[in-house]
Amino acid sequence: MLRSEELPDCFYYQNKPTLITPNTSTPNHSLYLSNLDDQKFLRFSIKYLYLFEKAVAIDILKYSLSKVLADYYPLAGRLRPCGGAGDDDKLVVDCNGEGAVFAEGFMDISCEEFLQISRKPNSSWRKLLYRVEAHSFIEIPPLVVQVTNLRCGGMILCTAINHCICDGIGTSQFLHAWAHVITKPTVDLRILPFHSRHVLKPRDPPQVTHTHVGYTKTTFKDNNIHVDINQYLQSQPLVPTSFTFTSAHILRLKRRCIPSLKCTTFEALASHTWRSWVRSLDLSTTFKVKLLFSVNVRKKLIPEIPQGYYGNGFVLACTETAVKDLVASNLHHGIKLIQQAKSSLTDGHVRSMIDLLEDKNVKTDICSSLVISQWAKLGLEDLDFGQGKPLHMGPLTSDIYCLFLPVVGNFDAVKVQVSVPECVVEKFEYYMMDGSDEEENGEQNGFI
Repeated sequence: MLRSEELPDCFYYQNKPTLITPNTSTPNHSLYLSNLDDQKFLRFSIKYLYLFEKAVAIDILKYSLSKVLADYYPLAGRLRPCGGAGDDDKLVVDCNGEGAVFAEGFMDISCEEFLQISRKPNSSWRKLLYRVEAHSFIEIPPLVVQVTNLRCGGMILCTAINHCICDGIGTSQFLHAWAHVITKPTVDLRILPFHSRHVLKPRDPPQVTHTHVGYTKTTFKDNNIHVDINQYLQSQPLVPTSFTFTSAHILRLKRRCIPSLKCTTFEALASHTWRSWVRSLDLSTTFKVKLLFSVNVRKKLIPEIPQGYYGNGFVLACTETAVKDLVASNLHHGIKLIQQAKSSLTDGHVRSMIDLLEDKNVKTDICSSLVISQWAKLGLEDLDFGQGKPLHMGPLTSDIYCLFLPVVGNFDAVKVQVSVPECVVEKFEYYMMDGSDEEENGEQNGFI
């Protein structure tokens, strides 16, 4: 049995991965990306890791991928700057059918052994996704896949999907479409991809009619020294943390919201995580902190975004408060702020944000922010390629951005994962497990 958290080396069946192209001819054109797609903040790939008890034949995975890429053909294309100059220009997708990268490997490990060390990601997990040599982000193909067969007959599937082309809902839609081609080959896709991003095109001329706190830089000086929390976090050795909250844990959190406030699981958990994160960093009480969190706006716009839209149909809602107000009160203060931020996202507010992003100098303010991305409730954990649902589903790596993850086999539970500086990890874990004077005996049991 493995004793350490280090994965063994991955052996590749071929020296180079193959390119999987659409199995039929596809439109050859440039796909416009909306301002929500084309934010600098999103210029990375969403990296998923799935563990399956039984492997699916490589030939089946390759053929089905080529078939689904005929529908999702932009993922077989390549990003390029609209002006042809450099990464700072507006990006488009050159739908040229060049293909997705597909690598095959073998790792001398069993599913059971992997699960033993899968509570928290570690750097050795990077072996599970083929590294494409590229000088810049736009040179990396939009879709990179690695299938790693295991000693026990299991399989690890890792995918890197370009965030400029898909959001979390879009990636889930694509992955389920891929699985559908295998499990129901004679049945057409239930939801066809809607490609056009012009439904989110800015107005002409742009009309910035609302205030957008998430793009307004917070400046704070402590003893005449400029404070940038994000910069500080990036400069520290980071440790991944994760906490699984069952429905019972979440109910207890909600009961601690005084005065009582009707709220969702996300609102209670986001308030608790934000508050715990701020408390652990020991910030000045007068410092202003932000919470940025993803909100799906597909049904908030007028007209609604068409079904099948797999581009970025979310925005980052933002709320801001002084440290003293957040940490001195219970969850009520944070929950109220989160609810107000969500309710402010009207059609007019979102359209104003899209217009604001016409200015390419506008950037998401992360210098004093915790960013939470919602992966739970997207159906990511239900993916089935014909050999059963995954034993594990999660990100390939951990970052300073916080993820709310689904828990395989427990729809009502949520796993919170975020990396924090090594020097504050114990404090953060203490606050997240609610180890405070007000806690009832044994209430923290069950957190992981």
